[in-house]
Amino acid sequence: MGSFELICPAGNPAALRAAVDAGADAVYLGFRDETNARNFPGLNFSRPELAEAIAYAHARSVQVFVAINTYPQAGNLAPWQRAVDDAARLKADAVILADLGLLAYAAKHHPELRLHLSVQASAANAEAIRLYREAFGVRRVVLPRVLTVPEIARLNAEVDVETEVFVFGGLCPMAEGRCSLSSYATGLSPNKQGVCSPASHVRYEPRGEALASRLGGFTINVFGAGEPAGYPTLCKGRFVPGGGTSSDPAYLFEEPTSLNALALLPELKAAKVCALKIEGRQRGKAYIAAVVGAYRRALDAFERGLPVPALDLEAMVEGGAQTTGAYTRAWR
Repeated sequence: MGSFELICPAGNPAALRAAVDAGADAVYLGFRDETNARNFPGLNFSRPELAEAIAYAHARSVQVFVAINTYPQAGNLAPWQRAVDDAARLKADAVILADLGLLAYAAKHHPELRLHLSVQASAANAEAIRLYREAFGVRRVVLPRVLTVPEIARLNAEVDVETEVFVFGGLCPMAEGRCSLSSYATGLSPNKQGVCSPASHVRYEPRGEALASRLGGFTINVFGAGEPAGYPTLCKGRFVPGGGTSSDPAYLFEEPTSLNALALLPELKAAKVCALKIEGRQRGKAYIAAVVGAYRRALDAFERGLPVPALDLEAMVEGGAQTTGAYTRAWR
């Protein structure tokens, strides 16, 4: 098996150039609308910007994948179909899709276009992956972050499809594509409108020396004096469990830690993973340059059989803590 592909986020044109220049093998991005799962103000690409981005990347032998990974709304398929059409017209190297109907549309109307299955589809077993391969010609599946490395290895032994896994950045504690927490709090869905914890619904309120973070009408966290105040996403809030008291709130879904699977490169290679994905389309170009550059140096050393250099990414991780997530959970 050849080298890992390093797949890197690009939330805007500046971040794309940073990722390409830092050593990405491919970048993934989205259009500036509800067709992608990072639909936030100031992010994403217009059609002219995508054309320029593809030209910049291709001139440097870097691929561009377009994420069209939300679910079309009933009676309003046109924006999603147009996104597929435009990605094909602009010569994107692949589209990343989740919806069955959109996969069928892409396979029928653009048979030359490479199809990747988004993590939003939550395909985590061989039967599901074979279905996507046989029905639509899907070439690669981005696996949800709930599988252990042994489970990934067993899956790869059963399917003839490339697999891509996340190795750095934010964690999603729910099986991707199935989370309704933000929808409950704000009425806006990550999987339909492409927004999880939209900034328009975020508030910070002083409470004496403390600071409360709120999402919609809900208090997500209360930070003490001098404690860093994180962004209010429901999965990373501190809540009072049933039977508890207001003095003992705890992280019930997920603590604010970041995924870093760098130590698992040998295991992921043995499991026949094809591509390693960095999360972070909401991050700035400085973050992208630092993380992509660090992973590029590590992968180059690994592929040459050299010791993987220690990477100082503490400043880039949420909460200052790193984890290998589900990949090494012994109980699974």
